[in-house]
Amino acid sequence: MKTYLDKIRKGEPVNYPAFLKKLPEQARRLHRNIFATQKVSANRWLVTVRDDSAFSKLVETAAAPVNRLEAARQGDSHRHVTKVSFVLAYHQRQPGPRPDIVVVVGDDVDVGFSPAADVLVIENEENFYRYLQMLNFSSEALGIPLTLANCDVVLGGGNRITQASSLHWLAGYRKVYCAFDYDMGGLQMFATMARALGEKACFVQPSKWSPWLGRFRMPPKNTERF
Repeated sequence: MKTYLDKIRKGEPVNYPAFLKKLPEQARRLHRNIFATQKVSANRWLVTVRDDSAFSKLVETAAAPVNRLEAARQGDSHRHVTKVSFVLAYHQRQPGPRPDIVVVVGDDVDVGFSPAADVLVIENEENFYRYLQMLNFSSEALGIPLTLANCDVVLGGGNRITQASSLHWLAGYRKVYCAFDYDMGGLQMFATMARALGEKACFVQPSKWSPWLGRFRMPPKNTERF
């Protein structure tokens, strides 16, 4: 929403229907009272502000909150990432079935084990619990042997592994293998990790997709997801 508001403030045309989808529900209902529009080209509208007070409130809402309390006051505490993360991990000294816990607080990490050279990050909890099968699958897909002797296994579900503090910790590994779901969410997670970790990040996928194509049953729900 902030990008749209900035463009409106500068007098630049925007995709108005897309902008409306970003607005809070109440503002969306009253958008004709807040804005006036003039179509200037395909999917582009010049937007002028009719209600300065309502526009200022939208700008305030769109601003990134500095802490969890401010985010809650803006209506969604989840807009501010917590400073503490608890990450589950299997490693050579903790082979399961109960995983170990890594405590990440900002740039400080409390790890009760000596990290292996590499790490396998698994998005799905069910797959994480079956980490031995995932290590075998990843070894086959990547063409390299992965075991707890050379590779820790971390649960990355819920996007917590893409938080800045967790990425800072993962950057200490030589290679970060990402065994994510083969869907839009998994691809978005990997894109985030690749931007932060560069060539350290590696997406785990079969060397040949053809034997697996029949397993994909869910078509994209809309063009945007596709």
